[in-house]
Amino acid sequence: MIEFTAAKIAELTSGTLSPGTDPHTLVDVALIATDSRDVEPGSMYVAKSGEHADGHDFLANAFAAGAVLALAEREVPADDAGTWFPAVIVANAVLAMGTLAAEVVRRIRAHSPLSVIGITGSAGKTTTKDLLAGILSPLGEMVAPVGSYNGEVGVPLTVFRAVESTRYLIIEMGATKMGQIAYLGNMVHPDVGVVLCVGSAHAGEFGSIDNIAVAKGELVESLPPEGSALLNFDDARVRAMASRSGAPVTFFSSADAPVTAAAQKTTSAPEQLFMQARNVHTNADGQPEFDLIFPGSTEALPVRSKLLGLHHVANLLAAASAAHAVGASPEHIVASLNEQRAASRYRMERTDRSDGVSIINDAYNANPESMRAALRTLAELGGSGRRRTWAVLGEMLELGEDSVLEHDAVGRVAVRLNISRLLVVGAGARAMHVGAVMEGSWGNESMFVPDADAAFDVLEAELASGDIVLLKSSNGAGLRFLGDRIALPTGNAPTNTSDASSSERTAQP
Repeated sequence: MIEFTAAKIAELTSGTLSPGTDPHTLVDVALIATDSRDVEPGSMYVAKSGEHADGHDFLANAFAAGAVLALAEREVPADDAGTWFPAVIVANAVLAMGTLAAEVVRRIRAHSPLSVIGITGSAGKTTTKDLLAGILSPLGEMVAPVGSYNGEVGVPLTVFRAVESTRYLIIEMGATKMGQIAYLGNMVHPDVGVVLCVGSAHAGEFGSIDNIAVAKGELVESLPPEGSALLNFDDARVRAMASRSGAPVTFFSSADAPVTAAAQKTTSAPEQLFMQARNVHTNADGQPEFDLIFPGSTEALPVRSKLLGLHHVANLLAAASAAHAVGASPEHIVASLNEQRAASRYRMERTDRSDGVSIINDAYNANPESMRAALRTLAELGGSGRRRTWAVLGEMLELGEDSVLEHDAVGRVAVRLNISRLLVVGAGARAMHVGAVMEGSWGNESMFVPDADAAFDVLEAELASGDIVLLKSSNGAGLRFLGDRIALPTGNAPTNTSDASSSERTAQP
């Protein structure tokens, strides 16, 4: 375990001890919690200010659950007798967490050959993280994020689970503003940086997709000269990041034709720095298959993935590239990719009901690019009309001024792909229904409903054996819970009781 005394925490964070705090109080960083409901005996509770609640209001709960110290932004009285909760008082609790995480990484590097792998992109981070964790876990002690912890709170919480013998530390890096990935990079100092794609998610916050590319590229800028930058050649904005890297670049690509000649016209990367997928296709179950050629090799190794959807090829290539960069053998990588299934919930999660209805719940995250990819997968599974397909779509959040146009375009794509039924849920997504009608939908082929309960009523009444249902929306739209409800023929799925978006939770989309 890695421990800090209260005095050391105060020293590292430029904090002060509240009155009566024992400077020798020891904290195991694995027990640091930002939610009073997660506190265990011996924990340090981080009293941060959330979007809907102030963590300082939960100090009594945290200490009642066994906390021994708090990381807080102000002193809080423990009772009316003039005693205070034992705490390190800092200017910003979240930034202080980052400082502690950086010290944890420094300590581990002093004791073991740690490899830190950073992963960013507008889509696919969690799937790539899960695949990479599956490859690396048999090869040494490995720590990866829980769920989608990928921001200024989630990354430190991931780091705090590492110990001095940790060999691989996988870090998801999300961003909602410029400089955020640079901040995370300065915290964990990645050896390997993976950039998957640049999409329009968060375009409303960044102002443009080009600004998103600038933000995502901060990861490759944080790499040391001896590191490895792994870039998706098939995304032009990601490919252009090669010029921003001081580390060697390896591209991964699923283009049918060799890409090395084109790459040499674009960058100075030597020919061997490519991870190449050839003969890419999906099988009858919608699972991607291809032949994988590793950098410097001409041998093609067959990948037969159990994931769902052709869009996962980039994630499979990225995971293979990262594992190869830290020393895993091609044979081990391919064997692992061929065995792994989806590890995180609500990412193309398929449930086949006993009555013959198939549910694909992909409603954890959404942007225009991932919407189109999911709809294409649904169309393929429908088999040119052999099975009736349902697209149950909710709002894509954080698209900014282009939101209406982007939702309209998705509705039109659903019609062009001959999706049997489009069910649009919620006022924020209504433009999808309008777009579908304008594109040529007729009758009840496209339907708008105000909320998930209304959508449930439609599905409960109309689903029939053989139907395939895709649910897709941003996390905040909540369609993932509708997916849980319809995953059973009766619709009596367990009620959700732990929403990670609540005021004290720290997972980020």
